[in-house]
Order: sequence, then structure tokens, then C-alpha cells
Amino acid sequence: MSDGRTRGLRDFGIRTLSAALLGGVVLAVLFFGGTWGLAAAVAVIAALAATELYALARRERRLPNEMFGITAVVAMPLVAARWGGSGLAAVISALIVASLVWHVLFRQVRLSDTAITVFGAAYVGFTLSHVVLIRQLDGGTMLTLTMILGIWANDVAAYLVGSTVGKRPLAARISPRKTWEGLAGGTAGTVAVWLLVGPLAETGLSVSTLLLIGLVSSLAAVFGDLAESRFKREASVKDSGTLLPGHGGFLDRFDSFIVVSIVTYYLLVMAGVQ
Repeated sequence: MSDGRTRGLRDFGIRTLSAALLGGVVLAVLFFGGTWGLAAAVAVIAALAATELYALARRERRLPNEMFGITAVVAMPLVAARWGGSGLAAVISALIVASLVWHVLFRQVRLSDTAITVFGAAYVGFTLSHVVLIRQLDGGTMLTLTMILGIWANDVAAYLVGSTVGKRPLAARISPRKTWEGLAGGTAGTVAVWLLVGPLAETGLSVSTLLLIGLVSSLAAVFGDLAESRFKREASVKDSGTLLPGHGGFLDRFDSFIVVSIVTYYLLVMAGVQ
């Protein structure tokens, strides 16, 4: 067996073990941590992901206010657990006001610094806090589980299909390894999860609605991954961090969740889930 193949198998094993351990923790918190346990877990994940995002911004000579941004990121899921969407809006409002005061008082602060401070917190904290909001819906535990399994199925199916039969690049300049065949495989995996696991939430959602949520959330997962890949390319780095063996950083691991959680929540609400 060639050294390259051996190294590839070893890296795949490390990646799989790391994902399994992290996945086990996530599922344990979902089923046994209650709303506040889940909110605390999301706060930790979001804070680490936001730290990595702000580090990418600093590589591009931006100077975000991490204290403001990460404080808001940690507060958002906790506030969402207590006051829901109105609490999230309040935290975002406070962050905007605080960032503007910071901008006015310190002449060295540029518009780009203020913008990335607010955007970073909204991109990571506001979006991921919707995991908590989904958990609070009727059938929320199973809906959250379905969303998580759908994202994982997307990753696994896209990798397996893309690595075996993938030929046509999806976005060669952003993520060269992604293919249209992988996209099709990932979409099939996510849709299958929503059709098979989604009904266990007993929310009365029709098959067509579950199919739609699966389809849209799959596309959202790919878009979230491509967006983060673009951020890394602009900062000239391969991974957002090094905390997760085989995956890079927390932003690398949860980039799909960032978009999927917010898309899934509003699709569920529009479908009548309360």
C-alpha cells in the first residue's frame, strides 16, 4: 500500500473518530441536557467558531472587537432559551449600539472593523441560536435530531459519492473537491433523513413539506460550507483552526449548521410548527 493511501486512510480514521466523539457529545446534550444544556453547548461552540472567524479577519488586517462580538455570541443562545427570538433581537441591537459607540470614541477604528465585529457575531451566534429555537418547538427534540442527522448524512453521502464517481466540479475556485455528483448524493441523504426521521417528531408535517425541508436544508448545508471555504481562501488558510483533529476548527465543523439551522427554523415555522 502506498504511503499516500496509508496516510489518506489514517486521516480518514482520525476524522471519523473525532466526528464520532463530537457527535456523541452533541446527541447527549440534545437528549439529556434540556433547553439550557443545549443553549450552553451552542454558546461554547459559537464562541469558539467566532474566535476563529475573527482570527481570519485579522489575517486580512481587520481589527474586530472580539470582546463585544464574543460576548454577544455567548449571550445569544442563552437569551434565546429564555426569551426566544425577541431576546436575540435585543442582543443584536445592543451589539450594534455598543459597536457604534466604540467606532465613534476611537478614531483608529475603521468601518470594516465595526462591520466585521457585528457580522461575525450575527453570522455565528445569531444563526446557531436557532438550534435552541428549534428545540423549543413542538416535537423540538426530534426536529433538532432530524436536522443534525440530515447535515451528517449530507456530509457522508456527498463524500462517498463525490470521491467515487464525482467528476464535474461544483465550485472549483472555492472548493475544488466538491462535485455536482457529490451534491446530488448529499441531497439524497438529507432528504432521506427528513422523510424517515422527520415524522417521528409527530408535528403532522406532510411528506411534501418534509421533502421540501430536506431539499432546502441540503442546499443550505452546501452553501454554508462554500461560504466558509471562501472566507478561508481570502485569508489564505486551509483550516479555520486546529482544535478538532481531522476537521480543523469549530468553524470548519459547524459551517453547515450556521446556515441550515436558520433556514430549517423558518421553514418549520412557516409550515405551521409552533
